[in-house]
Amino acid sequence: MKKILLCTDGSAYSQVSYEYAAWLAQTMDFEIEILYVTDRRGEKAVQSVDFSGNIGIDSYQQLLSELVEIEAARAKINHERAKIILKEARNFFRDRKIDRVKLTHETGFLVDLFHQLEKDSDLIILGKRGENADFAREHLGANMERIVRSSQKPCLVTPREFQPVYRVLLADDGSKSCQKALDYLVKLPIFHDLELHIISVATSNEAKARKILESAANQVKAAGLNPICQLLSGEPEPEIEQYIEQENIDLLLMGAYGHSRIRHLVIGSTTAQMLRISHIPIFLFR
Repeated sequence: MKKILLCTDGSAYSQVSYEYAAWLAQTMDFEIEILYVTDRRGEKAVQSVDFSGNIGIDSYQQLLSELVEIEAARAKINHERAKIILKEARNFFRDRKIDRVKLTHETGFLVDLFHQLEKDSDLIILGKRGENADFAREHLGANMERIVRSSQKPCLVTPREFQPVYRVLLADDGSKSCQKALDYLVKLPIFHDLELHIISVATSNEAKARKILESAANQVKAAGLNPICQLLSGEPEPEIEQYIEQENIDLLLMGAYGHSRIRHLVIGSTTAQMLRISHIPIFLFR
């Protein structure tokens, strides 16, 4: 891994994402690019509608002048806010002796800019929710959901609170995305010192699920890991959630998409549900 793209908006969720990026940096040397995007909609005070016929040309010109001043002031405030957020992020990593940090500030829409910015990154880290998402407990941040749907890179979605990672769970459904997760587990040294759990959930075909589980176990054992493997039966979401609670799992790895024919349109149902209910970070793979 050479580079992580860490998306921030300065919210509490973003602060937690810094903690998980620092955790990954313990055993790996990579650059962290911290991205803050000023939403262009916040700088659109001046509209193109002409109200001069309603309020008179002189009053309209005065109003327009005032709106231009407001827009300029708002743009300046947003720029200063971005500088403060990025500076605080850099200080966070400097305090932890992590110096390979790049600060990037863009103005526009995060989703529109994202695909160009992610090209030279190996991993995306972002908070589960954003600065305005504290109104509904299970609400998913709009930017997070769109990025996870469309990103071609692994995404680490972080929760509201940080907790040290000791136990990792891979929920394997036999998909190509889960195979990528297995490859990640094998290659990254940070996972080699953790307690690794692998589960497969049989909804109907137990023989198939068992075969998936055995294949995953053989792959990680060949890399020197000693996984705890469990075959479960039932619906994936409640079974995964219950296993996380019972085994005190600290990090979940799973595919971002299932086998649905419309997976290119919507995020996989199991993935979406786990993102909503989980209180631990989730590594997602396309």
